Amino acid sequence: MIPDPSPAHSTHDAEADARNDHIKIYVNGEILPKAEAKVSVYDSGFMLGDGMWEGMRLYDGEWAFFDAHMDRLFESLKAVSLDIGMDRQALRKILDETAAANGMTGDAHCRLMITRGRKAKPFQHPALSQWGPTIVAIVEHSKPAQSLAARGIRLATVPQVRGLPMSQDAKYNSHSKLNCVIACLQAEQAGADEGLMLDPHGFVNTTNACNFFIVRRGEVWTSTGDYCMNGVTRQNVINLCRANDIPVFEKNFSLVEAYGADEAFLTGTFGAQTTVAEIDGKKIGTDTQPVTDRIRSLYQDLIQRTVTAQKQARR
Repeated sequence: MIPDPSPAHSTHDAEADARNDHIKIYVNGEILPKAEAKVSVYDSGFMLGDGMWEGMRLYDGEWAFFDAHMDRLFESLKAVSLDIGMDRQALRKILDETAAANGMTGDAHCRLMITRGRKAKPFQHPALSQWGPTIVAIVEHSKPAQSLAARGIRLATVPQVRGLPMSQDAKYNSHSKLNCVIACLQAEQAGADEGLMLDPHGFVNTTNACNFFIVRRGEVWTSTGDYCMNGVTRQNVINLCRANDIPVFEKNFSLVEAYGADEAFLTGTFGAQTTVAEIDGKKIGTDTQPVTDRIRSLYQDLIQRTVTAQKQARR
């Protein structure tokens, strides 16, 4: 019996697709059947969480906002002195070939993972990774579950916080996600779907998986960004608001202000904009979400324009 891959309601719930049982996965220069796609137990990603990753969606043969994702990835790799010996176009070729091997042109989601590679001994020092980086690309058939739109996400404020940049900068999209896993566990134990995390000063920051926005009196608020992942979708939403006369503010705000929001939503590459139904058992807003709905429409238009522009640029 194959276990249910999505036993809990979350922002990454996808419609069941049996084709994912037999996908092919890129691992270090080879495209392998899912059952054969493996890395060493000595791999630094498995052993220490030493690596970076990106999540991207495929629309009509194009990886939306590819350059923005690569900007973030290569900046993070440089910051941790991880030279993968290839450029963004080489990574693009990997993604395209993996998607093609699976017959995918759209409704697909990729997790591109890069680690420091296999270690000579099971210890921490980076110099023990002596065989070059490990690169894996998993591309799955993926549509957000309809329940996300129908139910929304229930958040619980959790004790686990997003830390200071000098401990582990949240700007790294790193394999080291234990703090987020703990936050998710705390939320589930509180009877919610995901955790709403505060920053070190007690202001509302982000969730364990996505960036967080509220709408108050027609204004869109999100955190300062000082302690959260610099989400590609987050920045796209901020840019869309600014370009379309929707007041938007990156600012400190408290739970009191979040509880009193007219609307709230999460942003991420997988779900785009996901409604927040309640926070700490308190219903958010009403059954109508005019600002969120407008942002969703603007975002879908942006994807179409971006995909068209990317296609033209590659001709």
